[in-house]
This record gives sequence, C-alpha cells and structure tokens, in this order.
Amino acid sequence: MKTVKTDIKIKDVFFRDEKVFFSLEDGREIGAPLEWYPRLYKASKEELLDFSISPGGYGVHWNKVDEDLSAYGMLTHDQKNNTQSL
Repeated sequence: MKTVKTDIKIKDVFFRDEKVFFSLEDGREIGAPLEWYPRLYKASKEELLDFSISPGGYGVHWNKVDEDLSAYGMLTHDQKNNTQSL
C-alpha cells in the first residue's frame, strides 16, 4: 500500500515560464513544466487560477479542469514513463 507524505505542505501556487510552482510552508519552491500535466497545459489562464489547496496543504485541485496534484507527486513524477517513482 502506498502512503502519501503529509509533512510537505503547500502554501501557494503560481505559474511562470510555462511551469507550475508550489510554495511550501518550509520556504521551498518546487515546480514542473505544465506540459507534464496535459489538462493544465491546455487550460486557459482563468482555469489555471481556479484552484483550491487541500485543507491539509498536501494537494491542489483545479476545479474547471478536474486536475489534482500533490507536492509529493510533483517531487516523484517520472516524466519519461509518465508515472510516479518512489
């Protein structure tokens, strides 16, 4: 059974240079190219800005494009195989 790391807390989401970034509560910023996430890559600016951070801070949901990302998932994403690596 896979467990989700919940000690990585997302504080904010922002976009720059065709990438999505998470600002974490511990001061780090992590990011990935939007092209790794086709729904986000195809979304309009309005759709990208319509997101909510989960109450626990572990993930983000984009309402209009029905996409979910977690900080842990972003850190472990394997673009070559389009999977998460542990």
